[in-house]
Amino acid sequence: MFEHTVETDKSVDEAVRALEQSLANHKFGVLWKLDIPTKLMEKGIQLDQEYVVLEVCNPDVAKKVLSRNQKAGYFLPCKVVVYKEKETGKTHIGLTLPTALLALTGDEGLKPVAEDVEATMIRAIEEAK
Repeated sequence: MFEHTVETDKSVDEAVRALEQSLANHKFGVLWKLDIPTKLMEKGIQLDQEYVVLEVCNPDVAKKVLSRNQKAGYFLPCKVVVYKEKETGKTHIGLTLPTALLALTGDEGLKPVAEDVEATMIRAIEEAK
């Protein structure tokens, strides 16, 4: 498994706001928020689906990871997505699991850090839903 996704009755905007607050409570800041349909429309491409990507980071964790393995930075910052599924109309919140990503480095020393980040991010998502 490479991801963790939950379903919520909230709108995409409500879920994004709840997620931003929950992440802040866990010392993760939102570095960047990308509204994919809006960005695509700037290029003349229409996407008939709400889809927001948040890039989030805990600076202390980022320093720890990068101090150990600079190539682990290829997976930073963490991405969390919020989207309305076209088939069901339900809002989903999900992330790529840090353990899956950092395992690709082959650096076993990153595993405990990835597990801690993953548990925290999952808690934040569960609280936001």
